[in-house]
Amino acid sequence: MGESLFAGMTMTETRVSAASVCRKLLLSGAAWMAFACAAHAQQSFVNIPPTPVVPAAPSDGLGDEGYYLESDLLIRDDKNQIMTAQGSVQARYQGRTLRADQVIYDAKTGSVTADGHVQMLNPDGTAEFADHMEVDKDFKAGFAQNFAARLDQNMKVASVTAVRRNENIQELNKAIYTPCEVCAEKPRPTWSVSADKIVQDKQKQLIYYKNAVIHLWGAPILYMPLFWHPDPSAKRSSGFLAPKIDFSKGRGVSYNQPYLYVISPSSDVILSPQINTDVNPFLNVNYRKRFYSGVLEARGGFTYDKDFDIGGDRFGKATFRSYILANGKFDIDNKWKWGFSAERVSDALLFDKYKVNDVYQQRGLFTSDDHRLVSQLFATRQDARSWFSVSAVSVQGLRVVGINPTTNSANAFENSGAFPLIGPLVEARWEPDSPVLGGRLRLQGSGVMLNRSESQYGEAPYYLGAYKGQDGVDSSRASFKADWRTSTIVGNGLKISPFAQARGDAYSIKTYVTPTAAALGDDSKDTYTRALGVGGVDFSLPFFKPLKNGGNVVLEPLAQIAVGSDSSRVPTVVARNGTTTYLYNEDSATLEFDETNLFQANKSPGFDLYEGGQRLNVGGRATYSLPGGRSGSILIGRSFRSEFDPLLPARTGLQSKTSDWIVTATVTPVQGINAFVRTRLDSKTQEIHRIETGVDAFTKRGWGSIRYLKDEIDSNGSRQESFEARGEVKLTKRFSLTTFGQRDMVEDVWRRRDVGVAYQDDCIRIDVIYQQEDRYASTATGLRLQPDRTIVFRLTLATLGDTGYSSK
Repeated sequence: MGESLFAGMTMTETRVSAASVCRKLLLSGAAWMAFACAAHAQQSFVNIPPTPVVPAAPSDGLGDEGYYLESDLLIRDDKNQIMTAQGSVQARYQGRTLRADQVIYDAKTGSVTADGHVQMLNPDGTAEFADHMEVDKDFKAGFAQNFAARLDQNMKVASVTAVRRNENIQELNKAIYTPCEVCAEKPRPTWSVSADKIVQDKQKQLIYYKNAVIHLWGAPILYMPLFWHPDPSAKRSSGFLAPKIDFSKGRGVSYNQPYLYVISPSSDVILSPQINTDVNPFLNVNYRKRFYSGVLEARGGFTYDKDFDIGGDRFGKATFRSYILANGKFDIDNKWKWGFSAERVSDALLFDKYKVNDVYQQRGLFTSDDHRLVSQLFATRQDARSWFSVSAVSVQGLRVVGINPTTNSANAFENSGAFPLIGPLVEARWEPDSPVLGGRLRLQGSGVMLNRSESQYGEAPYYLGAYKGQDGVDSSRASFKADWRTSTIVGNGLKISPFAQARGDAYSIKTYVTPTAAALGDDSKDTYTRALGVGGVDFSLPFFKPLKNGGNVVLEPLAQIAVGSDSSRVPTVVARNGTTTYLYNEDSATLEFDETNLFQANKSPGFDLYEGGQRLNVGGRATYSLPGGRSGSILIGRSFRSEFDPLLPARTGLQSKTSDWIVTATVTPVQGINAFVRTRLDSKTQEIHRIETGVDAFTKRGWGSIRYLKDEIDSNGSRQESFEARGEVKLTKRFSLTTFGQRDMVEDVWRRRDVGVAYQDDCIRIDVIYQQEDRYASTATGLRLQPDRTIVFRLTLATLGDTGYSSK
C-alpha cells in the first residue's frame, strides 16, 4: 500500500505528524553534511554509492514549507505515538531528498530513525549515505553507522560511525578522506587521510585528529598521533598551519611550523618559528589588523646568532639579526587616503640565508626594486578632475658592489647613506571641467627635497676617493607645467592633434666641494631657474582594408612636429675627477629611446634633463588580423632634429640629427605561439644597439618561454646581455619535465639552472627539482660568489594546499 501526504494536511495531537518525520530527518541529514564538509575524512571509498539521479520533483506546489512523503507501507501507532514508513521510503523537503528502507518517528521523544540504504541528496548535488541513522528531537545529538558522503570538488568521506554528541561536538570514528577519483577499477586513491577519530569542536572552531596517517597510493608516508587545525567551516579560527621542512648545508635541517592566533574578528597574528639544527632558531611574525577605514600588516623576524655562509661555516660575533616589512593604507574620507610602508633589515643577506619569501613587493605608492627596501609615508587626494599627493621615501640598498671578476669576490654592499632621503615629494594635477580653446588643459605641479648623509660619488660606480664619507648632494626643486591638447579628424580620416606645453623649474643645490673644485670656481651652493616650452602637431592617417577570409589589415603613417626651447639640463657641477665633471642629474639618468616615447615631445623620464629643439618624429605602424587568432604588428620610426644635441646621452641614439631606428614587432603565427621584438638600430650601419626579444608557446603537451636582452651601454655605463628560458613539457599523461635557465652572456656563466620532473593527476602533484643559483654570500674572508645548489621536493595535495620539502 502507499500513501502520500502533501502540504496543508492537518492531524490531531494524538496522531503522529508525517510533516514532522519528513522535516526532522531531512534537516538531520543537513547537520551530518555540515560535519562531513568540515572533517575531511572517509572509511571505505569503493563502497560509497554514486550520487543517485533524482527525478525532478512533481509540480505539487511544495514551496519552502511543503513536504512530500511516500512509502510502500505507512503505519501509525496512535497509542504509542509512533509512525513507521516501510519500503522504498522517499521524502522531499526544502529541496532535499531522503531515501531509506524504513523510517521510524517517535513523537514522545521526538527522535527519528532511518534504516537500510539511507541516502540524503542535497540541492547542491552532494549526497550522504548510511546503513543506520538516528537523531534526537533538537538535532543536538545523533548517530550514524557506516556513514559516507560525496561532497563538492569530488571530495569523498566515510567512517564506521558518526556521532553528534551535542550541538558543539561531533566526531567520526575509523574515518578516511580523499578528493581523488575512486571506482571499482581504481579502488585505491592516489592519496588519502585516515584517522582513528576526527572531532569537530564548533565552540573552539578546531578539528582534532587522533592517530592520523597520510597515504600515497595506499602506502602510509606520514603518521601523526595527534594534531589539529582550524575548522574550514569557520570564517577564522586559531590553529596550526601547514609546516615546511628543508635541508641545507648552512642551516642544517629546518622545521618551520606556522601557528595562526586569532586575536579578534578583525585581527590575527601568525607565529612561524624556524627550528634549525646547525644555527639558532629564527622567529617570523606576521600581524594583520583590519580597521573600519583600512588595513595594517606588519611582518618581522629575528634571531641571535653568528654569521654563516652557504657551506655552513660560522664566523664573527653573535648578535641580534632582524627585519621588518610593514605597511598600511587608510581612508580619511571618500577622497583622501594615507598610508605607509616600513622596510628594514639588519643584514643585507638575511632574507637569502633564512629563505624569507615575498620581500620585494609594492607596499605603497612606490614599488621596491630587487634587493632594495623602500620605506615611505604618503597621503593622496583624488576626484574626477584632480590628483594630489605628498610623500616621503627612504631607501635601503642590499646589492653587492665592488666586484672583482677575477676572484668572484666583493668588498661591500651598497651604502644606504648615499641614497637620498626623499621628502617631502609633492605632486598635483588638475583639469578644468570645460574645454579651454577647444581642447583639454591640464595643470601640473611638482616639488621635492633630497637630502643625503654621505656623497654618492664616493660609492659605486664612481669611487671618487676625495668624496668618500663627505656630505652628499642635497637639493630641492619646484616645477609647474601647463599641457594643452586637442584633436580633430579631417578629410578621409586624417587625425590632427595640436598640442602646447609650458614648464618652469627652480632648483636649490648644496654639495661638497673639494679644494681642487673650489680653485676652479665651483661653489657649494647654487640656485638655478629656467623656463621651457614646446608646441607641435601630431598626425596619423590609418588605412583599413578588410580581407576576403574575414581578417583585416591596417596601415597607419605617423608623424609629429615639435618646435620649442632648446634642450636643457641643470648646469651645476656636483663632483669632479680630474678633467671629468659630473652635473646634477637625479631623476633622468635612466633615459631610454624606444617605442614608448618615440612620439613624445620630451622623451626624458624626469625633470632634470629636458629634450628640446626643433624635431620631427616619424614612423609607420602596420597591423593585421586573421581568423583563428592569428595576428601581427610592426612599428618602425625615428627622430630628426635640426642640430646635434650634446646634452642628450650618447648611448640613447638621440644626439645626432638623425636618431637611431626604433623597430618593434609582435606576431602570433598560430594560436598558442606569441613572439615579440623591441630593438634600436644604429642610424647609419643598422647595427643593433639594444634588443629585447622573446617567444611564448602554449600547447596541450606543455608551454615554454624564451627571453633575450642585449644592451651595449645601460644607464650605469655597463654592457648587458642575458638569456633566459623556462618551460614544461608533458612526457606522458602524468609525467612532465620542467626547466629554467638564466645565463649572463657578458660573464659567460649560468646564473641559475633548474631542471625538474613532475607527476600530476586529478588530485596530486609531485615535483622533484634540481636548482643551482650563483649568489653572493658572506664568508670569513669577505663576500664571495658561491653556487647555491638545491634539490626541492614539493608535494601538492588537492584541497589541502601545498607543502614544500627541499634539500640543498
